[in-house]
Amino acid sequence: MIRDIIESIRENPVIPAVRREEDIQEAVLSEALTIFILNGDIFNISKMVDSIKESGKNVFIHIDFLEGLGRDDRAIDYIAEKVKPTGIISTRSSSIKYAKKIGVFTIQRFFLIDSHSYETTVKTIHTIGPDIVEIMPAVMPAVISRICQEISVPVIAGGMIQTKEEIIEILKSGSIAASTGKKSLWNL
Repeated sequence: MIRDIIESIRENPVIPAVRREEDIQEAVLSEALTIFILNGDIFNISKMVDSIKESGKNVFIHIDFLEGLGRDDRAIDYIAEKVKPTGIISTRSSSIKYAKKIGVFTIQRFFLIDSHSYETTVKTIHTIGPDIVEIMPAVMPAVISRICQEISVPVIAGGMIQTKEEIIEILKSGSIAASTGKKSLWNL
């Protein structure tokens, strides 16, 4: 299953990062095979996930941005058992560790702001072992390339992407995909 999800992401490496419920349909109609939901609540998350899954696409929920649920293991249990996305995204190592323990596909998001955050990121990846990591901001191809060489986990780069050329550079740097909220890039 993990290998199939990663291959699907590689097959179409532009991932719509959806922040508004009304943008789900546009993401579903795009060429993308994977969609990230970066906002939602307990009242609309199942509907959004179901809509994406019905289209045959992978859907990942950024659980740190999900309103109305706690930030504990029971919230992850609820998402896994009732909402049933392809997987989750989180910046929190404890959430990623627990989700992996119960068999949920995980993407851990890291923000690289300096050399200390870079070193901490590499150590955390080796310790926690998420299925995929997302590095932000994406517009640092040299840093993305360096981190891809230091870890064995597939990398997605996201954040601040504005052009097709930036996506090409991100993919050349070793990232398997680029996540973006910029709708004009969703059909590349």
